[in-house]
Amino acid sequence: MSAKRVVMIVDMQNGVFATPRLQREQCVMCINQLTQAADRVIFIQHCEEGGLEAGSEGFALLPELVQPERANYVTKTACDAFYKTELAQLLEDNGISEFVICGCATDYCVDTTIKTGASRGYAITVAEDAHTTANRAAVDAASLIAHHNEVWRTLIMPGNPVQVKSTETILGEWQAN
Repeated sequence: MSAKRVVMIVDMQNGVFATPRLQREQCVMCINQLTQAADRVIFIQHCEEGGLEAGSEGFALLPELVQPERANYVTKTACDAFYKTELAQLLEDNGISEFVICGCATDYCVDTTIKTGASRGYAITVAEDAHTTANRAAVDAASLIAHHNEVWRTLIMPGNPVQVKSTETILGEWQAN
């Protein structure tokens, strides 16, 4: 039987958070709530030179994140968690066709993974209060997060719309099923 409550956490790593991110504590709190209620947890970790090398302190997940004993870990080198990784095979091997996504950075790796996953047919729910980013030169982090939540809500994907819900709503739906 496949897991019904799957959460995918993108790039919540020490090195990524060397740049301040909006509402880190709230984001981590929501992610931990999802992680503790999930049947399966998949951590995505970015790997690259300049502080995110595999095995480095920068590559490590934030220490305040709950990491279940049976969590899966996928290493990526691009914004897209599906690009040249074992993620699609992991999902297929475990009969996973739907998941909740959260993490960092809203406007880069989270966004790219959502769009790629939806185009591959995965049913994706974004935890709207469990992803974060940094202020950018052209726009502040809060505006980026609000903008992306709206873009994902209205993303044209006939037959497979992306859902955008609060952590509280997701947890309530999981408890009801």
